[in-house]
Amino acid sequence: MAENTKIEWTDHTFNPWIGCTKVGPGCDNCYAADLSKARLGVPWGAGEPRRHTAASTWKQPRAWNNRAAKLGIRYRVFCASLADVFDNEVPAEWRAELFQLIRETPHLDWLLVTKRIGNAEKMARAAGCFPSNVWLGATIVNQAEAERDIPKLLAVQGPRFRFLSMEPLLGPVDLTMLSLSGDAEMDALRPLTWASQVEEWRDTSDTWQADFEDWFGHHPDNVSGLIHGALDWVIVGGESGPHARPMHPDWARSLRKQCEEAGVPFLFKQWGEWFPYGGIDADGCQNSRDLGERSGKWHIWGENDGFSARVGKKQAGRFLDGIQHDGVPS
Repeated sequence: MAENTKIEWTDHTFNPWIGCTKVGPGCDNCYAADLSKARLGVPWGAGEPRRHTAASTWKQPRAWNNRAAKLGIRYRVFCASLADVFDNEVPAEWRAELFQLIRETPHLDWLLVTKRIGNAEKMARAAGCFPSNVWLGATIVNQAEAERDIPKLLAVQGPRFRFLSMEPLLGPVDLTMLSLSGDAEMDALRPLTWASQVEEWRDTSDTWQADFEDWFGHHPDNVSGLIHGALDWVIVGGESGPHARPMHPDWARSLRKQCEEAGVPFLFKQWGEWFPYGGIDADGCQNSRDLGERSGKWHIWGENDGFSARVGKKQAGRFLDGIQHDGVPS
């Protein structure tokens, strides 16, 4: 459950406890809920007790830390793949115990991914504040979540890096609509969108373009610059599992372009179960229409917009336009 992970963006996974509650559309087909109940005997949902993991599990990060120190490297540890660190139903003392473990393993970079980003700063303060080797990530699956939760992520003080886990990606997302200047007055006005700010200033000032640049540090024509320096990493992936929903290739391409323009590392984790017509599969081959016919399942995106065939996660692979994207903060 911890030592050997197949997750592309981490070296190890560690679960301090098990159990959670579904809180959004990205949770609908949660693999962890099914795994926890069927294999580990931990019921999922509100009011269900979370299960603290064994002492032997808690010893593993210290072993990884010692190994990393000897090798002169750093390991990335995805914390709580079967839970949420900032779950309201987790005892505060468990979180304090976890944060102490993180402080005692300085050769590990701890990746805390949450669907409850609004809880993160308050709960971290109660646990002694974020250790310096924490990377804090928010799960974002659509535009509505981006507009609601990214400003909350950017407002959190303490983590070394702030990143997005956009899996399963369920729709197009425009990250250039969000910004953070670092200015306290600006922070008080969040969440703001680039579009609404331009609209407001255009109507009230003859010098709105200069005012916008003074305020945000970027000319309004350079919208991609609005995420530069705010987000440190973007991970994108399609859904896997028996009830997986397809991901349109243009959703992933758009995020890749936004990251490239803003200088933000981009990692494409997987297509998931569904693979787009014309893509490059795990074998490096361009698929054809008979792929859908062989699978017997396909999703038509619209007239002249292609289709995706259900071929399975392994066959679909993780090439985006023939390229494996493994960007990571340095």
